[in-house]
Amino acid sequence: MVNNLEDVKFGFREVKADIIRRIQSRQWAPGAALPGEVELAAEFGCARATVNRAMRELSDEGVIDRKRKSGTRVKLSPVRQARFEIPLVRIEVETSGAQYRYSLVSRERVDAPDWLRSRLDLGVGAKVLHLHCMHYADGAPFQFEDRWINPGAVPHAEQADFSEISPNEWLVREVPFTDAEIQFTATAATPALSEFLLMDVGEPVFTADRTTWLKAQAVTNTRLYFRRDYRMIARY
Repeated sequence: MVNNLEDVKFGFREVKADIIRRIQSRQWAPGAALPGEVELAAEFGCARATVNRAMRELSDEGVIDRKRKSGTRVKLSPVRQARFEIPLVRIEVETSGAQYRYSLVSRERVDAPDWLRSRLDLGVGAKVLHLHCMHYADGAPFQFEDRWINPGAVPHAEQADFSEISPNEWLVREVPFTDAEIQFTATAATPALSEFLLMDVGEPVFTADRTTWLKAQAVTNTRLYFRRDYRMIARY
C-alpha cells in the first residue's frame, strides 16, 4: 500500500498499478475478494469512476473476475491475453533493414469455391475477389500471399488498384475488423509455390491462414506462405 496517499494524485493508471502490486505481493491472493469501488475510491482519494475504469481494464486483461452480485475477486488463474494487430508486410521487411518490393501476380473476380463459402458463410453464387501477390526483401522472395476478399463486406475493393499497393496494406488502412482467426501450419511447397519462393517441391513451408470479420460479416481470408528461415516472434 502507498504510505502517503495525500502526496499522490491517483488517476486510473495509478489505481490499476497499485492493485496489480498488491496482487503480485499476495496482499490479495488468487481468489481473494477485493474491496468495493466506493471503498477503494475513498482510500485513493479519487472518483469512483476512476476506480471503475481501472477495474474494467484489469478484468479485460484477465487479472480479476468481476460479477455483479458476488463482487470482484482475483482470478485463480490469471489470463494473459494477446492483443492482435494485422501486421504490415512492408513494415516487417523494412524493420529488418531490407528493401521491400511488392508485385501483384494475378487478380480475378470469381465464384467463391465451396470451401470458402463455408469458411466465410457466403451464399451460393457469391462473387469474391481472388488475388495472388509476392512480397520481396532485398530482391529475395519473402512471402507469397493467396487472398480472397468478400466484396459484399468491402464493395470498394473492386475498384482498388492493387498493382501499386498490396491488399494487406490496403485492407489495414481502409477496413476495420472486429474479429480475427489465425492458424499456423506447415504445408508442402507445390510446384507453383516452389517457383515463387525458390524452394524445392514438397519442402515444408511455414503457412499462416487468417480470416477477419467486421461484426458478423467476413471481410477476407488469406493464406500466407513464407520462404525458409522465416521466424515469427510474438510478444504478450
